[in-house]
Amino acid sequence: MTGPGGAKSAYTWDRSFRLWDSYFAIVWVATLVFVLGTGHPGWSLRFVAASLLVPLIPWYVAVGRPILNGDPPDERRALGYLTGAMMLFLPSAVLVGETRLMTFALVPQCFMALRLHWALTAVTVINIAPVVGWALLWWPSDQDVFFNVLFSVVTLVFSVAVGSWIIRIIEQSRERAELIAELDVSRHEISRLSAAHGALAERERLTREIHDTLAQGFTSLLMLVQAVEAEVDHDLPRARRHLTLMAETARQNLAEARALVAGGAPADLDGASLPDALRRLAARHDATIDVTGPVRALPAGPEVVALRSCQESLANARKHAGSSAMVAVVLAYTEDSLAVSVRDDGRGFDPVAPVDGYGLAGLRARAAEVGGTAQVRSAPGDGTTVTVRLPVPRSGS
Repeated sequence: MTGPGGAKSAYTWDRSFRLWDSYFAIVWVATLVFVLGTGHPGWSLRFVAASLLVPLIPWYVAVGRPILNGDPPDERRALGYLTGAMMLFLPSAVLVGETRLMTFALVPQCFMALRLHWALTAVTVINIAPVVGWALLWWPSDQDVFFNVLFSVVTLVFSVAVGSWIIRIIEQSRERAELIAELDVSRHEISRLSAAHGALAERERLTREIHDTLAQGFTSLLMLVQAVEAEVDHDLPRARRHLTLMAETARQNLAEARALVAGGAPADLDGASLPDALRRLAARHDATIDVTGPVRALPAGPEVVALRSCQESLANARKHAGSSAMVAVVLAYTEDSLAVSVRDDGRGFDPVAPVDGYGLAGLRARAAEVGGTAQVRSAPGDGTTVTVRLPVPRSGS
């Protein structure tokens, strides 16, 4: 099992398999010492038993280790390897009882490489067959048979216990590998969704910025062009004032475009306070402005929202209220909030009726981003009031 990117999962034994190599080597050496270390039942038989143990090392290194270290092990090949290992081990264990010590090296491999029912069958053969073969070959005393059978049963129980532990470790490793793989996939999906969400959020931000600045500026320019066309023949001074306002609006739009590209503060707030920015904005829209409460410097977030909300509301008033409508702006500072209200006495509209466009929805979204609210009150023939309230840090905190 491999995770994304081709890295081996936690199920593999690569990091800990050297311990199994060392364990196998230690048990093999100890078994060889026990087999050759005593003189009965005969040196020749012990030499034959030891000779059968010697091929276990290359058989393990060349065949067994790659299979056991598989991810997961190939059970068909593992059966072949363990069958070969038992063909070397069982004759040796029948000839010399001390060879059975090798059981402790072969039993874990059965549980590492085979499914449970095959592993239990192999472990039973490894523990019981040597005793049965030894008893049939040598016909020992009943006492010797009893003690050897007892030893075999104990080692079988111990083998099953160790095998159950190994299987639990393998299952936990497999579950951990699957969890890691799932987490890795989830991490990639979260990263993808985060990037997509970031792109969508940035797109929405640019949409609001363009709508509240460039689009409103171009709309103002078009309306001023229409006014100049209507006035140039019979009211030249007023047409010139509108031409001056067009030039100022165009410069402002250019400054907003540059600020938008640079990702900086809005052009109106560049080096100016919020009340000053709103005064200039109100002047361009022939609106009055009143500032109440203790004016103080605030974080950029609320000030930008207040400015953009005022821009949107003034642009809507110019577009929908009617040319004769009076527009008033109120900027109110309190200890823990900032409110900007734009009121016109124009045509008004039904606030619950569906409307096209992005303006009011964008205005509410802006306010919500900084924890504020936007309220629109209007009725046909009774003007419109847009009020945006934003939380701000308390003065002196």
